[in-house]
Amino acid sequence: MDELLIAHGYPSLLLVAFLASTLLPLGSEWLLAVLVLKGFDPVALVLTATLGNTLGALTTYGIGLWGGPFLIERVLRIDAVARARAEGFYARYGRWSLLASWLPVVGDPLCLVGGILRVRLCSFVLLVATGKLGRYAVVALLSFQGTLGVS
Repeated sequence: MDELLIAHGYPSLLLVAFLASTLLPLGSEWLLAVLVLKGFDPVALVLTATLGNTLGALTTYGIGLWGGPFLIERVLRIDAVARARAEGFYARYGRWSLLASWLPVVGDPLCLVGGILRVRLCSFVLLVATGKLGRYAVVALLSFQGTLGVS
């Protein structure tokens, strides 16, 4: 499976980054790092991963906006504890908390809360994409430095 994902490069990364931000408990950073090490363009990879992950976050936002308990609990598997944690984080930091949407555990629930609380779409996309871009840029930079033998 890994070889198939690597062979398809950018489309694979877009899909994995999207799914990692929505339905499946997986990460996309590993694929980004492998593709950097295989010689793919790091800037294009970062932009592709950011786009896919942001589109996934928009899906979660949409479920918060229009979805019901079934979608939230069964499809996204966001339980009451994770949701309460995200709501607390959001209550404390407001919409700026969406910059942390890249974090494990709390990131997807933050996007969901953004939809439930009807955060303006422009603000949502800008904040979420900025946070995700930062994460992927760091992963790519560290991976690229590994190809150069720099520590």
